[in-house]
Amino acid sequence: MASQQQDRPPALLTPAEVAAMFGVDPKTVTRWARTGLLQPVRTLGGHRRYPADQVHKLLNRMPQQRGSAE
Repeated sequence: MASQQQDRPPALLTPAEVAAMFGVDPKTVTRWARTGLLQPVRTLGGHRRYPADQVHKLLNRMPQQRGSAE
């Protein structure tokens, strides 16, 4: 009998999707990748994609500063 979790690739997010989740510019996401904060996966076309589980872990670690302009 097959297990509930099938062997499927992890969900991948575009830089724009990650940026929208954090409320930052996509260039900031690229900078995070350069500094090692996120580890992108490259598509066959050379585009960066970010594993959703990795993004969610970072989102939970980041201080809740979004939307608070003081």
